[in-house]
Amino acid sequence: MAENKKTKLFLHLKKWLEKAILKYNMLEEGDRILVAVSGGADSLVLLDLLNNPMLFAPSKLPLLVVNIDLGFDSDNGNCYLLEKHLEENGCEYIIEKTDIGPLSHSDYNKKNPCFLCSRLRRKRIFEIADKEGCNKIAFAHHKDDIIETLLINIFYAREISTMTPNQSIFGGKFHIIRPLAYIREDLIKKYAKECRLPAIENNCPTSKVSRRMYIKKLLDELEGENKDIRENIFKAMGNVKTDYLL
Repeated sequence: MAENKKTKLFLHLKKWLEKAILKYNMLEEGDRILVAVSGGADSLVLLDLLNNPMLFAPSKLPLLVVNIDLGFDSDNGNCYLLEKHLEENGCEYIIEKTDIGPLSHSDYNKKNPCFLCSRLRRKRIFEIADKEGCNKIAFAHHKDDIIETLLINIFYAREISTMTPNQSIFGGKFHIIRPLAYIREDLIKKYAKECRLPAIENNCPTSKVSRRMYIKKLLDELEGENKDIRENIFKAMGNVKTDYLL
């Protein structure tokens, strides 16, 4: 899909994408994959990488791109740009316009708009996956998201947990997969610019003041003193000493 194939960055991202897919057994013959695309850089890069042949994964995987338009784009300009991009690259896609964004930020739900927005968006994605016969749902959560989610859950949910690269849901009917689990956010953004992917700006009014943004800024500060802080946290999740927990 992207213009700059075979660049050093492209090959680097493909290598780590395939490592994650192999490590967590994300893809198998017979899978039909729903790729959740918000229009942001992360999801467009995920789609671009999945839409290219892989050395260690089944070839010609059937992809269905699904975009749940949250309703923040009043003139539908963003929707048009995304649709144009998908059509130019021969993608099978569904774009569904909703009012999930404004509803989640309405007066009766001011306390936690992110929770309701995420819940309603995922509900529609699962419904579409069921209707379209997709057994795998690919989200564009990357390494930084996994690290940040661990801290969010510790700070605010009082639990030690995070996103998993391959998550079985509804008794195994679907699997949520996160092929970007080994890739840092800055490399994803760099690749999106290198390939001139038409990333859509996030118009959510909460995006700049969310808990995730607070954790991201906190990690940036800590990284100023210890450049390995994020990598150390990521590796710690695979080195849990339960004998030293309550």
